[in-house]
Amino acid sequence: MNRGTSLGHEVTDWFDDDPPPEDELGRTKITTFAAVLERSVRAHLLVLTGSETGRIFPIDAAQLIVGRSHRAEVNLDDDSISRSHCRILRVGVEFIVEDMGSSNGTYVNDERITRVSLKEGDKLRVGETTVLRYALGDRLEERFQQQLYDAALRDALTGAYNKRYFDDALAKEVRFASRHSTTLCLVMFDIDHFKRVNDTHGHLAGDRVLEKLGQVTLDLVRSEDVFARYGGEEFVIIARGISLEQGSSFAERVRRCVEGTEFDIGEQCLRLTVSLGVALWQPHMATPTDFVVAADAALYEAKEAGRNRFALAPLR
Repeated sequence: MNRGTSLGHEVTDWFDDDPPPEDELGRTKITTFAAVLERSVRAHLLVLTGSETGRIFPIDAAQLIVGRSHRAEVNLDDDSISRSHCRILRVGVEFIVEDMGSSNGTYVNDERITRVSLKEGDKLRVGETTVLRYALGDRLEERFQQQLYDAALRDALTGAYNKRYFDDALAKEVRFASRHSTTLCLVMFDIDHFKRVNDTHGHLAGDRVLEKLGQVTLDLVRSEDVFARYGGEEFVIIARGISLEQGSSFAERVRRCVEGTEFDIGEQCLRLTVSLGVALWQPHMATPTDFVVAADAALYEAKEAGRNRFALAPLR
């Protein structure tokens, strides 16, 4: 049997680790093979509209909470969605959606429900704008959909999130920090004298530098942080739950790490530095844009002071 088929990596990997049993004529037992295929298929929710459009949430537990709470397995940042809006329950071979007393109701195919069994292709609406589709698919298809989602939100060169994702994420984090009175830091940085790299060594070398910088920074950020490419050689990090002092320590760690990195551009290795600006979200800031402006002003101050350093936006 040709193992290079399109049946999914799980099936082929299973063959490699533990080949399926054969009968006395050397034929694979179809029942065993079918069981493997069945295990490779699972249910998931695909976000069709709303703040997380394109994202896939696998349903791989007996219960899945959908809501605005950060503790919800399907976390959707929308003020019209209740903190614990509804839940998906696995009952035998069925999946059931059950409203959890939400303010704006849970709808399946535009009908408000209390509890109903889901069918392939059902559209689940929570809040005013978010619609999810219940679907079944194998892991290969699920992985492909996830890759499409990631590709739409990440910068292909650096691996950082793109500006579209950053803008959405910053708005969410600002709302969360304001609602719960928690701290939120924004670190903005760019490569010192990056134009010289392009002018002296060419744009391919510049791309290699940006790619390496992305790898280095991704190794430093926490899983809950958002690292994004803001434009050109400028990057931003949204750091939830840290003070300005902690933000300063983090900025210094990034600065030292970049300074100590060799950037291989092919014919030689370069030593580069970055300048950083750090801002703390403050109540007087009217919009997320004010937050970005504060971090950008601090970055400019670091450059004016000689580069290869960080500066802090003043507290008010």
